[in-house]
Amino acid sequence: MSRSVPRILAAALVTAALLIPPGAAAAGPPRGPAPVVTRAGLDPALVAGRGATVDYVEQEAEHGRTTGVVIGPDRSAYALAGEASGRRAVRLLPGQYVELTLPRPTNALTVRYSIPDAPGGGGITAPLRVSVGRSPARTVTLTSQYAWLYNQYPFTNDPGADLLHPDWWITECSCVPAATTPAPVITKPFRPHHFYEEQRLLLGRTHRAGEVVRLTAPRGTAAAWTVIDLVDAHLVAPPRAVPRAVNALSFGADPTGRRESADAFDRAIAHARRVDRPLYLPPGTYQVNRHIVVDDVTIAGAGSWHTIVRGREVALDTPAPDGSRHTGVGFYGRDAADGGSSNVHLSGFAIEGDVRERIDTDQVNAIGGALSHSTIDGLYLHHTKVGMWFDGPMTGLRVTNTVIADQVADGLNFHTGVTHSSVTNSVVRNSGDDALAMWSEGTANASNTFAYNTVQSPVLANGIALYGGTDLTVAHNLIADPVREGSAIQVGARFGAEPFAGRLRITGNTTVRAGTYDLNWNIGLGAIWFYALDRSIDADVLVSGDAYLDSTYNAIMLVSDWPVKDRVRIDNVRFRGIRVDGAGTSVVSARAAGGARFADVDARHVGAVGVNNCGSFHFTPAGSEFTLTDLGGNDGGWLAPWLLPNTITCDDRPPVVPPPPPSHW
Repeated sequence: MSRSVPRILAAALVTAALLIPPGAAAAGPPRGPAPVVTRAGLDPALVAGRGATVDYVEQEAEHGRTTGVVIGPDRSAYALAGEASGRRAVRLLPGQYVELTLPRPTNALTVRYSIPDAPGGGGITAPLRVSVGRSPARTVTLTSQYAWLYNQYPFTNDPGADLLHPDWWITECSCVPAATTPAPVITKPFRPHHFYEEQRLLLGRTHRAGEVVRLTAPRGTAAAWTVIDLVDAHLVAPPRAVPRAVNALSFGADPTGRRESADAFDRAIAHARRVDRPLYLPPGTYQVNRHIVVDDVTIAGAGSWHTIVRGREVALDTPAPDGSRHTGVGFYGRDAADGGSSNVHLSGFAIEGDVRERIDTDQVNAIGGALSHSTIDGLYLHHTKVGMWFDGPMTGLRVTNTVIADQVADGLNFHTGVTHSSVTNSVVRNSGDDALAMWSEGTANASNTFAYNTVQSPVLANGIALYGGTDLTVAHNLIADPVREGSAIQVGARFGAEPFAGRLRITGNTTVRAGTYDLNWNIGLGAIWFYALDRSIDADVLVSGDAYLDSTYNAIMLVSDWPVKDRVRIDNVRFRGIRVDGAGTSVVSARAAGGARFADVDARHVGAVGVNNCGSFHFTPAGSEFTLTDLGGNDGGWLAPWLLPNTITCDDRPPVVPPPPPSHW
């Protein structure tokens, strides 16, 4: 148990006491274990002012009372605990349960869980018994049909598949299998991952703080085990109405979900535009199996728990001009080449897709196209390929208060010429690639902001990734538990991106349990890492006020790749007012030419050495090709021993010393 848990317990007990009316404890249902409220598996006091402000409280299952087994901690890829929030979870066998105590009045739950795949892939379904207080237990159906990917990028749903790329170097044999004699035996299933899924459940009434939630894997379940990661307790508002709005039901939309509503939506949108009024989607589940094209329209639901737009993935008879082999539910602006869309406002509904495999050419995203001068607020996006993928040029988009969960690729991507746009106060959990990305492929993104967002457990790549662009800001985000081949924050000159230019500001962010193991390099990455691959990074970069907590390897990494190490540099990066609380190897790992300046960077619990400076690996008498400049105030002794100009302190793979859990500074 973390050293911070007693403080969490105390705070949670006080909160619970304030929420329970006098006399309720004696008259109410039996009380369970004291509630332990976390944010991204941390004491909330450690991340105050960082991340999204949400309408729920998070409880990790490992802090509950269980007849099962706590798994973890484990930060390995391809491990159930490694993909869990906080790197721990509870495994239940049939007949076992886990109990948590509600810390606040609650009328809805989100349960993050995993159950096994089918032996041949494709997933299974299994029951979970959910009881709250003395209310009758209900059975919900869990599924692994949207989980369990295997093999090399872009992955497969077949656990028995041979290597997708036998001509790629792989860690497991330290070889290129196609060029190796005898050919190595590769264990199948190869690299299983993307284990988790979440399900939302309205409880039908409001339960008091102090009531016990019990989650039971019933006897006879088809699942050999059920892993419960966390439970979010919500107090969902009643369905909202939109005055003077056009009602989608008047145009034939079916709120039961039995009939297709796409054509009805098109008719309702056209009418709403003609009369210049919003379109209202009343409570219900609407079946939509294709893109809904939106332009100059406001569409509002009754709330993301009440209005659900759900669709099947549909195979196309012939591939579309953009390469798509499938279509599915999604709200899309017009293509930028056709002028794009503008003045689109989407709010208050959920989009539930049916995407179970990653096909990068498919346009099966919840939101897409080009949307200028538009807003997206209060959506819940689930089971699509990418939550939101925007192809510019476009400008002036605001995304707020939105949850993106269980995607097979990115959470959100500003791709190509997106300007003056932002994502704020939103949550991305269990993305299959970068959770939040800005990718300046071909045309630079500019003047965009990601601020006050929470990212949890991106399975592949990074929590927040910037690939080129001008005048970009990443501020006050909370990023936790990246799993493989990426980390919490990346600044990358790669993927054909335009150069970084102007000012890049990364400020006031907190990362926790970040810094994954890169399978290609066989080294650990930094919680924040700068990667010069296609070109040098030399914009005006300031990283200030960040906190890097419990980093698995390095807190800060600046790196190039071996084939380009003598052609690219990383320069003009400043770090100011940083706190490093726990790093398994180093505060700074430099594996590139260039330099960085440090002021008021405090560090403690550093595993190997404060600075691991390899430069460009030439080891010349003049020292490293990377220069660290001390601007003063760098406490903790991490920098002082290496102040001689260009001191080489290179250990290519230093031993990892796991730090203690983060605590108050």
